Amino acid sequence: MKRALFHDDASPRLAIGLMSGTSADGIDAALVEISGCSTDTRVRLLSFLTLPFSDAARARILRVAAGDFGGTEELCLLNFYLGELSADACEAVCAQAGVAPDKVSFVGSHGQTVFHAPDAREYLGRPVRGTLQTGEASVIAERLGCPVVSDFRVRDMAAGGLGAPLVPYTEYLLYRDAQRTVGLQNIGGIGNITVLPKGCSLNDVFAFDTGPGNMVMDALAARLTEGKARFDDGGRLAAQGTVNAGLLAWMMQDPYLSAPPPKTTGREVYGAAYVDALCAHARTLGVSLRDTLSTATRFTAECIREGVERFCSQRPERLIVGGGGSMNPVLLAHIADCLPGCQVLTNEQLGLDSSAKEAVAFAVLANEALYGCANNAPGATGAAHGVVMGKISL
Repeated sequence: MKRALFHDDASPRLAIGLMSGTSADGIDAALVEISGCSTDTRVRLLSFLTLPFSDAARARILRVAAGDFGGTEELCLLNFYLGELSADACEAVCAQAGVAPDKVSFVGSHGQTVFHAPDAREYLGRPVRGTLQTGEASVIAERLGCPVVSDFRVRDMAAGGLGAPLVPYTEYLLYRDAQRTVGLQNIGGIGNITVLPKGCSLNDVFAFDTGPGNMVMDALAARLTEGKARFDDGGRLAAQGTVNAGLLAWMMQDPYLSAPPPKTTGREVYGAAYVDALCAHARTLGVSLRDTLSTATRFTAECIREGVERFCSQRPERLIVGGGGSMNPVLLAHIADCLPGCQVLTNEQLGLDSSAKEAVAFAVLANEALYGCANNAPGATGAAHGVVMGKISL
């Protein structure tokens, strides 16, 4: 059933996209001017910022996301706490741009994923899959006084999809190229690639999670600096170490890498338990923590190579790297080395903002939802058909 709040009016609107990823560093907020819908969508970024989580908030989020901590009280309070922080981020990006919050037409909020179970598991005698994002949209709607679209993943999962990756639909709208095959590699906590064959339709879009992005590197950087650093800024720590071939070979035996798409992964696979096992194996090989970080950095690039070589029938001629990992020149050099003959560049080299890309995507997904347009990419998520993702809080 198709219901729309927006109809044929193609006049530009102000919107905010919000994103908080698996790294749980903070809330990204992008203020955009957007007009049209579907392939007529036009977007212009006006302002972007990240509202960092406090160390205490990040630790609590990661503890809840581990899946073995917290009850209903914890989830309830975290949900509303993150809703308030999300509204703070909206007001902050408006202030940075000199725009009154009441001029914003709508907000698209991904929320903070605290659990994602794309593969069915037995629960009370039934196979159940699910996903849970926190950051109460009604709090944002009350503070901003406009519709808020949130909770995107669940509708795709109800249609048989994995609920991820979500951005391929927006990448199709904004990056498709009639002349060449384009790959878009996001490197947040998890890495995900979208392949847009030249002259493609939405049905041709192919995407999947490549494996860990920054998640393992971030955890190792924190261990190496005894908690003083949340991530390897500019790849400086990795640059001081050496990639260990034996440890890398062990990492490449990861069964996720050979699993066919559609597929998605997250902290439930590459969280603290994975890092503990990695460090334990590194010690048996006599590999230092610094060299383990260097090896993990190469591993992220090798995961991308493996995904492209195994599963992409059309190899990208150009790979555009976004997300926090695009700010790591050591990682970018590894990716270029892993994909000879492919032009590897960042959004910045195209005059765009890598850090803002995913937040902008949720403004676009919200815009599609408000027009009543299906906004998933079934070829990426495995859904049985297109659906309108997003719950609307008025």
